[in-house]
Amino acid sequence: MKRTLSSTRLPLLAALALVTALTACSKNNEDERTAGQRLDGAISEAKQSAQETRQDAKQAMTDAEQSAARAADKTTQAAGDMTITAKINAALVADDKLKATQINVDTQAGQVTLTGQAPDAQSRERATMLAAAVDGVKNVNNQLVVGKNS
Repeated sequence: MKRTLSSTRLPLLAALALVTALTACSKNNEDERTAGQRLDGAISEAKQSAQETRQDAKQAMTDAEQSAARAADKTTQAAGDMTITAKINAALVADDKLKATQINVDTQAGQVTLTGQAPDAQSRERATMLAAAVDGVKNVNNQLVVGKNS
């Protein structure tokens, strides 16, 4: 006996349709929330994300402000050190015994180091006094050598 194609395919097609319908139903049952509930959830997630972004932006701004303040402090300190060095050099040049000598002045955070030569011990001490008298000087490290090496 010969079966017709339609009689063998019909149960197969019915089973396939049933599986497809069950699959579609299970997908719909995965998220039983209403469209409004899903929208509320999405809005809540978006608000949380926006809050986190604001916090990150605030932290970045705070970090940038602190970095700028440190840079400004360093610039101010460097300008202050240059001013101290210039004032000490001017005071040394104005002194009759010290103006002809080669004295190097280095200033770091108000700490002054004098290097080079002084004609005598009295002039060496005078250089220390002149440097210490400049506003902003915290300490003078006098490394001047007494005598001439010509």
